[in-house]
Amino acid sequence: MFTGIIAAIGQVTSVTPSGGDMRLKVATQKLDLSDVSLGDSIAINGVCLTVVELDEAHVSFDVSKESLERTALSQIAAGSAVNLEKALAVGDRLGGHMVSGHVDGLGKVLQLTPSARSVQFRIEVPANLERYVAEKGSITIDGVSLTVNQVGPGWFDINIIPHTMQETIIKEYNVGTMVNLEVDLIARYLERLLPGQSSHFVNETL
Repeated sequence: MFTGIIAAIGQVTSVTPSGGDMRLKVATQKLDLSDVSLGDSIAINGVCLTVVELDEAHVSFDVSKESLERTALSQIAAGSAVNLEKALAVGDRLGGHMVSGHVDGLGKVLQLTPSARSVQFRIEVPANLERYVAEKGSITIDGVSLTVNQVGPGWFDINIIPHTMQETIIKEYNVGTMVNLEVDLIARYLERLLPGQSSHFVNETL
């Protein structure tokens, strides 16, 4: 479980294809690895991955074929910047919202508009996820917990303040950038609990 509060921006040092999967090595920059062990979970751009190798400054992950097909991790390469967040520990402050690290679908940046000192991003949302995106609700984009400002047919808007822009890879987005989306867990479970409703997430999420 994660919070959507990015701890550091890492840099991919190598991407090694292996039998249809991929070994990903990331330089963790300012992320504290003193409490990280083999088998621990770290979210890379919102995708929960398992640490398979580590040293004082790097972590490596095996990315499955399933993850490559369903997330934007298939587009990263050596030199790419990535958002990093360690799994939530008992007693940690929940600064964002509850995030599972299971990507529900891919979005696309449609538009960037300056708004005072912030930047408004319009994100295209897949049709099967539209119903879970609500104005002033929560959504996770590449692992970042964000508030939806406005919703329209096939899109939603978010405002990114200077601090979030500086501390995440959102500053590198351009029109056409593909991003990982995870909708709010509450919306997901509410649908399952409502009488006569079947979740659209069965056999769809990562």
